Amino acid sequence: MGKERSADERSAGEVRVGRVVLASFVGTMIEWYDFFIYGTAAALVFNRLFFPSDDEFVGRMAAYASFAVGFFIRPLGGVVFGHFGDRVGRKAMLVTTLLMMGLATFSIGLLPTYETIGVAAPILLILLRLVQGLGVGGEWGGAVLMAVEHGHAGKRGFYGSCVQMGVPAGLLLATGVFSIFSSLSEEQFLAWGWRVPFLLGILLLAVGMFIRFQVFESPLFAESQKKNNVSPLPILEVFRKYRRNVLLAMGARFAENVCFYIFTVFVLTYATDYLDLPKQTILNGIWIAAAVQLVVIPLSGILSDRVGRRPVYLAGAVFMVLFAFPFFWLIETKDTPLIWLSIVLALIGHSLMYGPQAAFFSELFGTRVRYSGASVGYQLASPLAGGIAPLIAAALVEWSAGASWPVSLYMILAAAVTLVSIVLSTETAHTDISDGDSPGASSHRDEENLDGVFQASSE
Repeated sequence: MGKERSADERSAGEVRVGRVVLASFVGTMIEWYDFFIYGTAAALVFNRLFFPSDDEFVGRMAAYASFAVGFFIRPLGGVVFGHFGDRVGRKAMLVTTLLMMGLATFSIGLLPTYETIGVAAPILLILLRLVQGLGVGGEWGGAVLMAVEHGHAGKRGFYGSCVQMGVPAGLLLATGVFSIFSSLSEEQFLAWGWRVPFLLGILLLAVGMFIRFQVFESPLFAESQKKNNVSPLPILEVFRKYRRNVLLAMGARFAENVCFYIFTVFVLTYATDYLDLPKQTILNGIWIAAAVQLVVIPLSGILSDRVGRRPVYLAGAVFMVLFAFPFFWLIETKDTPLIWLSIVLALIGHSLMYGPQAAFFSELFGTRVRYSGASVGYQLASPLAGGIAPLIAAALVEWSAGASWPVSLYMILAAAVTLVSIVLSTETAHTDISDGDSPGASSHRDEENLDGVFQASSE
């Protein structure tokens, strides 16, 4: 009977973990759908509707700048929601961030354009983009922690990667919806077609809220709270004890984040404005690549559980170095199958980093400050990496009179930062994250050596 009961308990536990992972995946998919449709619209229509200019390049750069604004506010979202996530709980913050994203996205779909209300239009657009950035800044840390902290120790990479699948799922959904409406005549698309993907966000919000209300709080956080092992100021503890880990996480993000937004946002501008390719060709390529990522991301998470986070992550960064030039060479053939192949291969390489990333970053910090630490490490890199990547890429292509080689060099530089960061890190796959004060991948001695002014441990 004891064995039967134990089996029943294990089965119930697996169902509970599966429900949490599903809720995290769906919520993340919805939030990134909201975030990605802005990027797609910035590449295709916002320069004409909200940032009109006699100089097409100026309008394009203004639209990309509004896209970048969402990234620059994300660290603040990570700090704010990380603080309350470590103090109050993961679940409440996930509901709040999802609500913020959904309402901001819906509101963008209702905005009058520059032609109607003048300069107030881009101002309102940027304000709503800031709300999106705050929401997604607090979303990621909570979503991955709910999955990783519920999961079995030997499957953290897989559980975390399931949440990461929400990004290509959101991209798939956003690109698919935009593809449908971009098939309208240009006049119809600019008049109302671009608004529909934003307005549909309210339906996705309702689904996401329902699912997220069904899950339980993280057991590791609940246990930490029960023992009164809650940090009064998590963000200060993060920078006192885990500064090295924050820097390593930031560096690890560069190749993944810079290259991803070049592959999925900047490529739209480059292909349509410089190569005169139909936007639908690129949207279809991104759609196919995102579908492939839904398979490769969990596979890379599983692989990281078996061989470690570092080898898989390093393989992805090395791939980015090797593929930086071939990516554009294939796009420049103007041959549709080769264009699609280029985008698919690019996002496969990206998946090798993105799959193990959730577990890797979570394992770098103790339970007391894990929401704050993982969020800050992840989000501080966002404005410096992905946020300005389309801007820098567009400026480099303009400077080189339409050549892509400077962008390839930029991608290689970003990959070099990631390679150094991963080489300097230690393996975290077998870290015991149930230890409330676990330093993750770095030791207390490492922290003391890093900076003699601050103490490495509060103990």
